[in-house]
Amino acid sequence: MLSSQLPTINILKQPTSANWVEQAISNLDTILLDHAQCERKAAGVALNLIFRYPSNARMVRELTKIAREELEHFEQVNQWLERRNIPMRPLTPPPYGAGLKAQIRPQESDRFLDSLLVSGLIEARSHERLGLLATHCPEPELARFYAGLMASEARHFGTYWVLADTYFDREIVKHRLDELAVIESELLANLHPEPRIHS
Repeated sequence: MLSSQLPTINILKQPTSANWVEQAISNLDTILLDHAQCERKAAGVALNLIFRYPSNARMVRELTKIAREELEHFEQVNQWLERRNIPMRPLTPPPYGAGLKAQIRPQESDRFLDSLLVSGLIEARSHERLGLLATHCPEPELARFYAGLMASEARHFGTYWVLADTYFDREIVKHRLDELAVIESELLANLHPEPRIHS
């Protein structure tokens, strides 16, 4: 089973700041709206990898599971939006996602490796931040919702990590993941003025 190989999520170089927690808790409606868009994007990333690398059977199988689960989470967050009468609307994305995407090298097989590792890093950060929301959210039911999503984010990180470890030499994976993790933390060093999951 893939889940038995999950590494501990200790790859984040810097923890999320208390300022982000304060900003997020003060703007829960916006955070929920952004969260819905994050889940939709995560499903799209998994599907894009499936379309780009369809001959990698294990990856296709595992990322099909992730895409399905991300869409389920998208629907669950949408239900929260409906309950709170928050209309779906686009939000200006923070620089985080584009900053990480810019690190993906264009040549294969570097592109494949970087795509897996960037996706894994985003899942690891999501795991941390949903945990912070679960801990600090003043609304018990919403806090429980976020606590319930944490395990999925950890499992998704583990899937991307194990896939990278399957298709590439472990030392290469570890070295590149370390490089990308430094950049990931640098992208979050300054709090984005607009509340976002990855601000």
